[in-house]
Amino acid sequence: MESISLFFYYFCFIISFNTLLVYCITESDTIFLNQTIKDGQTIVSAQQAFELGFFSPNVSENRYLGIWYKRQATGTVVWVANRETPIVNRSGELTLDQNGALVLYSSPNDRTVVWSSSPFRATRNPVARLLDTGNLVVHDREEDGPQDNIWQSFDHPGDTHLPGMKFGRSLSEGGVVVTNLTSWKSVDDPSQGQYMLYFDFNGYPQNFRKKGDVVQFRIGSWNGIRYTGNPSFSPNPVFTYDYHSNENETYAVFELIDHSVLTRITVFPDGRASRLNWVNDSQGWFPYLSNPRDNCTGYEICGAYASCDPTRSPSCGCLEGFEPNRRDELNLTSGCRRSLALDCGAGRDGFRKYSSLKLPDTRRSWYDKYMTLGQCKIKCQNECGCTAYTTLDISYNIGCLLWYDELIDMRTFAENGQDIYIRMAAAELARRIPIQQTSDLDLPLFSLSTLVNATNNFASENKLGEGGFGPVYKGCLEDEREVAVKRLSKCSLQGAEEFKNEVIFISKLQHRNLVKILGCCSEGQEKMLVYEYMPNKGLDSFIFHETKSKILDWSQRFHIINGIARGLLYLHQDSRLRIIHRDLKAANILLDDNMNPKISDFGMARSFRGNETETNTERVVGTYGYMSPEYAGGGIFSVKSDVFSFGVLVLEVVSGKRNRGFFHQAHHHNLLGHAWRLYQEGKSLELRDPCLVESHNNLEMLRSIHVGLLCVQHNPDDRPNMSTVVMMLSSEGQLREPQQPGFYNERDRIGCETSSSIQTKDSYNNVTVTLLEPR
Repeated sequence: MESISLFFYYFCFIISFNTLLVYCITESDTIFLNQTIKDGQTIVSAQQAFELGFFSPNVSENRYLGIWYKRQATGTVVWVANRETPIVNRSGELTLDQNGALVLYSSPNDRTVVWSSSPFRATRNPVARLLDTGNLVVHDREEDGPQDNIWQSFDHPGDTHLPGMKFGRSLSEGGVVVTNLTSWKSVDDPSQGQYMLYFDFNGYPQNFRKKGDVVQFRIGSWNGIRYTGNPSFSPNPVFTYDYHSNENETYAVFELIDHSVLTRITVFPDGRASRLNWVNDSQGWFPYLSNPRDNCTGYEICGAYASCDPTRSPSCGCLEGFEPNRRDELNLTSGCRRSLALDCGAGRDGFRKYSSLKLPDTRRSWYDKYMTLGQCKIKCQNECGCTAYTTLDISYNIGCLLWYDELIDMRTFAENGQDIYIRMAAAELARRIPIQQTSDLDLPLFSLSTLVNATNNFASENKLGEGGFGPVYKGCLEDEREVAVKRLSKCSLQGAEEFKNEVIFISKLQHRNLVKILGCCSEGQEKMLVYEYMPNKGLDSFIFHETKSKILDWSQRFHIINGIARGLLYLHQDSRLRIIHRDLKAANILLDDNMNPKISDFGMARSFRGNETETNTERVVGTYGYMSPEYAGGGIFSVKSDVFSFGVLVLEVVSGKRNRGFFHQAHHHNLLGHAWRLYQEGKSLELRDPCLVESHNNLEMLRSIHVGLLCVQHNPDDRPNMSTVVMMLSSEGQLREPQQPGFYNERDRIGCETSSSIQTKDSYNNVTVTLLEPR
């Protein structure tokens, strides 16, 4: 009996020891020579940041060896070893052999090699270690510096770029390493999908995304601060982003400043490429930076010498000094040609500066890191094949970038675009843009020197913003009046006609809810408008801002809605001219010291005569999300087009959300559709901005939503005119029932799923209405 008891205790000791041994193996960060990691066992980095082991993605039963987050964002996979060769059961084993190679077997019995690493040299006592960066490295046990690695997973990324990982072309002891990011085929299948994020090293290196062999998007070249196609990127307290380029290496790498933050760049199976940050409070990944998603997203949307502007329609327009190759093309896919031919041989060509652009494709370019802009101009001037030049590194204003081919894949940005100098014929540069003087136009003319002095030579710190017309600067005149100076941009898709339009219309209009023009300037190529200065800038800067939106309580918002309505009523009915604005939006509603709204930007306005009620146009202009269906689809506009835009504005003011890009987890509708759905369910108050929850005038808010829905009816005849709108907002009478809005379902639902099977989250992208060619 005693011997049986001793045997039992000995047996329990052996079992406990083996269990402890397995636990130690799975909690270690290291795999030693000939050690085996079986399916079900893992190794974990020293600070519990990452874990390596076997997993099955989403609903798949296939098994893969991978690395995923451990302590936070548990289960989000960042690297897969056997992407193309899954194991069909749970018999897989990973071992480290005597040559320093990690070898993955399908089972311990048949010893079929599913995947193996390829160290560039052997070592006597290899170990594999999972680092807290997520990098799996192999090195000699006695040598553990980064330079001692004979293999690392960071040289073989999948769909994810982690801090410290080099992306591009770099040198190592084993030779040149080129790293790209490739999407999974689906959330269930980590094999290589259709999408790739990669560097192209022809000319000045730049970043592309492609689907198969077709380029879908050009993120662009590095300008010292950001990629030229990603204007939203800027220095931040979370991470640093460094770009290294010499004759042997070109790569980008980002390093964490705040190590409490989890951040990654991932290419998803649907082609999206986003930087995602983990938010602990919400326990989810949320986009921190994404490439622009609008109607200018894509590669070479507009053809050569044309620029895409997502706020206008048609989106594509020839740069100043160029004209369409085919005038019947709405979006200029055949590109543009010079209005006047170059005369390089006679030395008469010059250069015109275009601003706020995404720089053109640089695959046919030349660059020098140390030349000044002046030296760059001389080099381009002396070479007839040179079509344009710019500064290579804008952070230090140094370096030269030259183009030797047609300029393609350009677009305008509201901020953080770049300057480029394009070769032009001398005769083109000598052209002037005349403004026809009219006998009834009585508007002060400012000299160029006056406005240069007022704006401190258009200093960047005085820049208030930028629209389709061009940049707007704050200025101070000699009499100490503060003014806003709108300067026609040389690369603007608007030009002399819109400039003249705004001068003539706004000079004739006098109303407390319209911005007041003080004068204009026309000297040489410079065209400028001078307005009263609005210290609170645009309505959009308040209602769509997380913090500033709290400044506007409901009484102020209702005051703004009523002010806009009265301003529109004046334009449509009470002014000397009967005017349709055609570009009413939150950004064009300026706010004075007392938050009084002022309608601005009359460059696209049209005047009606006599009994005219509607007309049509071959050029549809306006802003996505605000245009009425009949105008966007057929070019037909009337006062009811402005009413539709007003209705969108009302719903945006109430909700604090943009119609364009609105997202809701429960459906695919835009803001109009969401408001309509809540109205049908008797839940209209759920539309209100969360910061308005304490509002004590719910009836006023419900009435505003009701009026907004009446204004966005699909049929223009079903929309009220502005006199009726003003009356409805100020009375308590019963309102007729609205029908389904126009353009109520224009948004695509795009998810933001992680690479693994753990969870799927959604994020909106600015997908806009497709405009049809006007009839």
